[in-house]
Amino acid sequence: MSHKVRVWFNRWFAVGYHYMNNIRHNPDGLEFEIYGTHRDAEHVSFQACDYTEIEPALPGDEYVAYCLDFCKRHKIDVFVPRWRMINIVRAIASFEAIGVKVVACTNLELLDVIEDKGNFYRSVEQNGLMVVPEYHLVHNVAEFKQAYDDLTSKGLGVCFKPTRSEGGLGFRVIQPNYNALEELLDVPNVNISYEQTVQILSSIESFPELMVMEVLEGHEYSIDCLASPTGELLAAVPRRKADGGRARLLENVPELIRLAEEVAQFYKIPYNYNLQLKYQGDIPKVLEINPRMSGGLHISCLSGVDFPYLAVKLALGHAVEKQNPEFGILASYVEQPVLIRKLEQS
Repeated sequence: MSHKVRVWFNRWFAVGYHYMNNIRHNPDGLEFEIYGTHRDAEHVSFQACDYTEIEPALPGDEYVAYCLDFCKRHKIDVFVPRWRMINIVRAIASFEAIGVKVVACTNLELLDVIEDKGNFYRSVEQNGLMVVPEYHLVHNVAEFKQAYDDLTSKGLGVCFKPTRSEGGLGFRVIQPNYNALEELLDVPNVNISYEQTVQILSSIESFPELMVMEVLEGHEYSIDCLASPTGELLAAVPRRKADGGRARLLENVPELIRLAEEVAQFYKIPYNYNLQLKYQGDIPKVLEINPRMSGGLHISCLSGVDFPYLAVKLALGHAVEKQNPEFGILASYVEQPVLIRKLEQS
């Protein structure tokens, strides 16, 4: 390409700021123009962009039309979507027809499996890929009560989360000794009582599917993965919360890397994705797969694997060799001020 490669991020998290800079300051000296869009006119990721635009509030199909128009107007080469990913993947042929490389899992059937936790757990169980937590899928308060009784009868703690959600949205842990006043005066957290949960869920005849599952007590790992467009695993970096705060450890855990290899061989997810597991005793149990760059990927890049840039490089058709991550790295993160603009004084 004679011009700088144009890469677009749509409505990303704040950490998109880091991923954009990873791509810009790549070790190969490839030149990029970074485009960013968001509903928030002052979103911090805009500070890493060459061009920014405020997105309109649109439903799915209309939003896809906006994306296609944006790509045409700005001659985008590589699109890294986060917002409305399923809608965008449904229209993948339209993006390919105008020459846009989309850094995403473009297999719609597979994306529907891994983005829905109920579908994902059933797939994992049926194919014997990993151990899943004890869980129930519920749609009304009677089913919730049955699920709670079953899990507690086995001596397990209970938590729940919507089967379709992102990050920690909707995640709650039921505390048997919940003290409403103490919780009210404490820092905000995910705890809730059984009685409160039942009261809320009883207020409606049925609700969007919830996964009610055992609370896992061991270390939690996020395995950041990089794969070729055909799903060949090129890197897997296990990253765990090293304490109750912000410390993260990039750790060589052979059984987790083996699981990542087996998941890659079976699902063949391309580019960047994140596999989350948590231990119960000596058993790692799967939580979910995020088919995109994770919120902590910038920390995993300290392993020497430049995940965001390498994904874009792969999408452009360049060869990327199997990576050799460095492990045994303890890291943390701090807030860093980013100047958005100087306001005129009246």
